[in-house]
Amino acid sequence: MDTFAIGDHDYLLNDEPFRILSGAIHYFRVHPDLWEDRIRKARLMGLNTIETYVPWNEHSPEPGTFRAGGRLDLGRFLDLVDAAGMRAIVRPGPYICAEWDNGGLPAWLFSDPTVGVRSSEPGYLAAVGSYFDSLLPIVVERQVTRGGPVILLQIENEYGAYGKDKAYLQHLVDLVKRHGVDIPLFTCDQPFGRMIEDGSLPELHKTGTFGSRSPERLGFLRERQPTGPLMCAEFWNGWFDNWGTHHHTTDAAASAAELDALLSAGASVNIYMFHGGTNFGFTNGANDKGIYEPSITSYDYDAPLSEDGYPAAKYFAFRDVIAKHFPVPAEVPAVRPVLPESVVTIGSSVPLLSVVDALGSPQRIAGPVPASEATGKYRGFCLYERSLDRGGVLTFGEVRDRAQFFLDGFPLGTLSRELAERSIVVPRGGLLQVLVEDQGRVNYGPRIGESKGLTGPAVLDGEELTGWQIRPLELANLDATPLAELAKDLRGSGGVAGPSLSFAPFDADGPGDRYLRLDGWTKGNAYVNGFNLGRYWSRGPQRTLYVPGPLIRKGSNVLAVLELQGSTTRDVRFVSGPDLGPDEK
Repeated sequence: MDTFAIGDHDYLLNDEPFRILSGAIHYFRVHPDLWEDRIRKARLMGLNTIETYVPWNEHSPEPGTFRAGGRLDLGRFLDLVDAAGMRAIVRPGPYICAEWDNGGLPAWLFSDPTVGVRSSEPGYLAAVGSYFDSLLPIVVERQVTRGGPVILLQIENEYGAYGKDKAYLQHLVDLVKRHGVDIPLFTCDQPFGRMIEDGSLPELHKTGTFGSRSPERLGFLRERQPTGPLMCAEFWNGWFDNWGTHHHTTDAAASAAELDALLSAGASVNIYMFHGGTNFGFTNGANDKGIYEPSITSYDYDAPLSEDGYPAAKYFAFRDVIAKHFPVPAEVPAVRPVLPESVVTIGSSVPLLSVVDALGSPQRIAGPVPASEATGKYRGFCLYERSLDRGGVLTFGEVRDRAQFFLDGFPLGTLSRELAERSIVVPRGGLLQVLVEDQGRVNYGPRIGESKGLTGPAVLDGEELTGWQIRPLELANLDATPLAELAKDLRGSGGVAGPSLSFAPFDADGPGDRYLRLDGWTKGNAYVNGFNLGRYWSRGPQRTLYVPGPLIRKGSNVLAVLELQGSTTRDVRFVSGPDLGPDEK
């Protein structure tokens, strides 16, 4: 079996110096049938290691559960890394940030107000212990010391930016060691202030996270860790995007020069991201530093390997830099081919409010207006309903995150958390229905774990409204067949009204990547053969949704579109490449 250790100056693989040249790939953001391709292309760029986070909330969507199949098969992913002759770094959190929903922390964790996350609070530690009981055996048996690829395991994640509970960090160290982790443990923090000291323990290997001024950042790290190898555990070569902004990019030549400076200094590196992937479904996170900003569906990150797995200019620039310092394979990946476009026309549609019985069961809550977590569901959409005997000005404590109001089926308007809107005029009595979208839980800062839905009190002209009915809508993925049977064929040439579910069959010659372009549509989600591709929104910057090739079947396929507002067209286009909107200038 191999050994891996922290030496005085180098990482030591079987007692020989080893420079880590790593790239981040989040297995949970990539279709599992494409993992092998993405890993191979990392090797062809000259990398020798793959790093990944592990999202607790995705593996454990409800208390007492742990899913490890399909796109959550971490064991298979690590085995593919091993088969490619590469090493692996695992970052299990429990908190990961990653612009992922709730920073990877399960929303159900916050149902008990006494639980203190990212601390040595007993309830939280018990939940982490249960999670690690299921997760760590997958990693332990794949350690380099047992013939596997895993050489490093992270403790927490940039903890110095959050707290300094040393007892909590020590508990995590003791926990992973009890499970049999015998590879080196590390922490990563930004090289500013006291973050490195606060976010680690004396015996843990410390790494930095940065994307520029490499010599200065490495010098800061060396001052706080006089011996041991230097490593940038997140070399930020791009950035993420939020709805309503531009597409963030970094100059390929400038990023390559920073990488060259880092490698010339003798440091190891993890390129964050090598391949970003996609926030499929309702998995995107959000930021809130005074204004709520949900992340877009694409996690392309302006990475060397694009969202659909083709090399960008940065790929070749980084490959050239790596080749100055280390051997790289002769093979070079193919660039994206130009494929013919096709148009699919929506043929049938059904109002969403008319099929809610097929999407979820209502629950009656006797007290004040409940958060959506009262249903036991933690993502996507829920429908609030209440009969009103009169009209007036209806006000809520807060809307999280977007609410569409209907009175006896007629639209009244929309309230948005982003604009801090809390009040709407209800003209008369009748059945009030409120469709609320959770646009993504905050993944960084003090608002992690906050509740979703309508927050109380709900007040109509000074009188609090209690006794609501709330219904979670099962839209994470979509079994289109029974819903399509309820849809009616469309006539005329106009668009579709919202909120609605619309359907269009289409034929394909076989599997193959596509991008779905929704010009003329406003906001919602799109599905191919029931799989939720993610959110679209006309405000941009993202204009296309990535369709992984394995989702497409030879012959007949079904496209479904959940449109919340309304469209000016019934046409959507399949195109061969992405449009993530205007770049940052």
